[in-house]
Amino acid sequence: MNTQLNSVNRLRHPVKRFRHGVLGGALLALLVAPISQAAPPPSGVFVQAQSWVEVEPDKATLSARLWENTPAVSALEDTQSDELSGARQRLEQRASELIAAIEEAGIEQRAITAGSLNVYPEYVAGPRSDNGEQENLMRTRLERPFSVELADIEQLGDVLDALIGAGVNALDGVQFDLHDRDAATDEALTKALEKARHKADLMATTLGVELGHVQRIEETQAPSFQPRMMAMRAESDAMGSGSASDYRPGTIRIDAGVNVEWAITGQDAPGRPDRAEEAPAR
Repeated sequence: MNTQLNSVNRLRHPVKRFRHGVLGGALLALLVAPISQAAPPPSGVFVQAQSWVEVEPDKATLSARLWENTPAVSALEDTQSDELSGARQRLEQRASELIAAIEEAGIEQRAITAGSLNVYPEYVAGPRSDNGEQENLMRTRLERPFSVELADIEQLGDVLDALIGAGVNALDGVQFDLHDRDAATDEALTKALEKARHKADLMATTLGVELGHVQRIEETQAPSFQPRMMAMRAESDAMGSGSASDYRPGTIRIDAGVNVEWAITGQDAPGRPDRAEEAPAR
């Protein structure tokens, strides 16, 4: 009986050794396969480039405000309704005169936006009494904002002069813009790509290698466009008699950035052919 068991065990050992050998070989193949089949490390010329364009604005939007105040009274008193009504009538009359002055400067009515009426209280310092105490007074301000869109930037000076002549209370600023933003942003991106190509050509020529196909293109900074704001906040009674036509719009800057990678070809890059050429024919 023992002899039979020993014979069976001797037969099982070769089977186990064979099974372990197969599993070990398969594991070794799994470990080696990724190394042998892995693609060669990427090689080439990698370039970062940034560029920008500066363009002159060709349109503008001007913001201004008109307001009227009721008489300042003690904070303990209520503003009379007839005083509010009178302030509103004066404001509406001035608004009509302001719009007429803008139209006389050559601006179409549809380019003029008259905002809604805003009403809010204001606290002002009153005169001091004999004992040195100062009472806070309150008045009500009625205000209307205006904006004027100028399709022709050359009209800016005439419109500013018209606003000042009409007695506008405040000029809040001018926002300069472009009719065709896409053309300007396209130009900025094109310049960034041209700069990347120039840098790659310079690097390849200096190192004596040849550029192959473009492998990757990445936009690192989308062309950003920000309308240029010219601050003009000023009270009409402090403007004096100077002409507003002396203002200049300046330029608007648009930035763009790219990353571009080229393959290296030629005898100076052994084992690193152009990726487009190494693809097997099918």
